[in-house]
Amino acid sequence: MPRSQNKVASHRRRKRVLKQAKGYWGARSKVLTIAKHHVDKGMQFAYRDRKTKKRTFRQLWIARINAAARLEGTTYSRLIAALNAKEVDINRKILADLAVSNPQAFAEVVKFALA
Repeated sequence: MPRSQNKVASHRRRKRVLKQAKGYWGARSKVLTIAKHHVDKGMQFAYRDRKTKKRTFRQLWIARINAAARLEGTTYSRLIAALNAKEVDINRKILADLAVSNPQAFAEVVKFALA
């Protein structure tokens, strides 16, 4: 009995890996064995960095809020504590956006929180 090979599935699997490796440099996008390793590593980085992105953006928002708060004569920690004491539920993303795009509105929020 002849040996059976599932050419359709094998070809499809190779094609999928090479499609994922599109844009990689040199053999990383052309040679299946090399492409497999780099696609796997790329997936690991993508998984890890989806988590890291959240951390990085929060750091950015906090830095922006702190800079704007200092222009208003307070600090980030005092502002957040005052907002929590007044039970104002406004997240850091929105506060940072206000600080950058609409400084007058941010100043009013600070004035309300510290009053």
